[in-house]
Amino acid sequence: METIISFFKDYVAWLSLPKIGITDILEILIIAFAIYHVITWVKQTRAWMLVKGLIVLLIVWLIASILNLNVILWIFFKSINVGIIALIIVFQPEFRKALEQLGQNNLVTPLFNFNDSKDKSERFSDHVVNAIVKATFELAKTKTGALIVIEKDVHLSEFEKTGIEIDSLISSQLLINIFEHNTPLHDGAVILRGNRIAAATCYLPLTDNMHLSKDLGTRHRAGIGISEVSDSITIIVSEETGKVSIATGGTLIRNVDGDYLHNKLIVAQNKVTDVKKIKLWKGRAKHEREID
Repeated sequence: METIISFFKDYVAWLSLPKIGITDILEILIIAFAIYHVITWVKQTRAWMLVKGLIVLLIVWLIASILNLNVILWIFFKSINVGIIALIIVFQPEFRKALEQLGQNNLVTPLFNFNDSKDKSERFSDHVVNAIVKATFELAKTKTGALIVIEKDVHLSEFEKTGIEIDSLISSQLLINIFEHNTPLHDGAVILRGNRIAAATCYLPLTDNMHLSKDLGTRHRAGIGISEVSDSITIIVSEETGKVSIATGGTLIRNVDGDYLHNKLIVAQNKVTDVKKIKLWKGRAKHEREID
C-alpha cells in the first residue's frame, strides 16, 4: 500500500492542477480577449502578410540556431533593432487605425466620456431627416452622384477644411442643387453637422480594403474610408446606376430604399424615445447586399 501511495506522490502528483485564484482567471480572460482582437485586426490589414513573413524568418532563425550558422545569427541580431523601427514606419497607418478603432469601441468609450450631460440631445431634427431622404432619392432618380457625410460624435473638422465652408440650414432643395452637374460645389462630399450643412466639395480618405467589389468607384471607396476613421454615416448615390448605399463602421450597405434610410437616420438622430423599437430590416430591399 505504501508503495502505491509513493508511486502516486512521485509520478502522478504533477498531474494535479495548480491553485488558481480570481486574479489568475481575470488575467487569462484579459490576455485571451487581447490576443483574439489582435489576431482579428491583423487578418483584416496588410499586417497579415507581415506575420507570414515573420514566421518564415523565425523558421530560418531556428534552422540557423540548430546548424550553428553563426554569420546568419549575427545578421539577425544586428538587424533586429532596425527592423522594429522599419516596421513601425511602414505600418504606421495600420497602427493608427487600430488605435482609432480602440477609441471608438463601445466598451472603451463610456470610460472616457467627458460630456457634461449623460443624456445627449438629438443630433438633428425630424425635418432634417426628411430633407436628407427626399434629396437622396431625388438625386437617385436622375442618377446624379452624391456623397453626404453625417457627423455624429467624432468631429470631422479635419476633412471639413479640405472643402468650402457653407454653414447653412439643411434643405432638400439645397442638397439637390449642390450635387447638380456643372455647378461649382458638385464635386466632392458634403458634411452635415447637426441641422446645418458645414461644408461642401470635401475630400475624404479612400479605404484600403482590398476585398471590396471591383465595380465600386472612388465615391463608394471614399464613403467607406470616412466611415473607417469616424463614427459618421455616409450616404452614397451612384452616378452609374442611381442606387443608394450607406457606409458606416467600415461596412457598405448597398441598394437601400427610402424606409431603410429613414430608419437609419432616426437611429443616428439619437432620440431618447422609441429608438430601440425601430427595426432597420423592415425597410431593406430584397436585393440589398452588405459588404465588409
